[in-house]
Amino acid sequence: RKAEWPEWRPPAEMRARAPELPELVPAGPFNPMGARGIYLYQGSADTLYRIHGTNEQSTVGGFASSGCFRMSNADVIDLYERVKIGATVVVK
Repeated sequence: RKAEWPEWRPPAEMRARAPELPELVPAGPFNPMGARGIYLYQGSADTLYRIHGTNEQSTVGGFASSGCFRMSNADVIDLYERVKIGATVVVK
């Protein structure tokens, strides 16, 4: 699935490591999901992996999440417009 300005619900394992995290971060400029979210599924099962934007440009390309792929907001908006739901994602 895809979402514009998605809300963020930290996964249980992330909240176990950082109990101060809220259950929900609403959409907006302080949301770590950034401008767009592309949710990756395997069949009908949510993998909990995402391709998403970020408002913290310095975290792009690093290990700053629980397995998500962070992109600049400009780049993820471009990808979001071009990718179709159901597309195959290959990670190398």
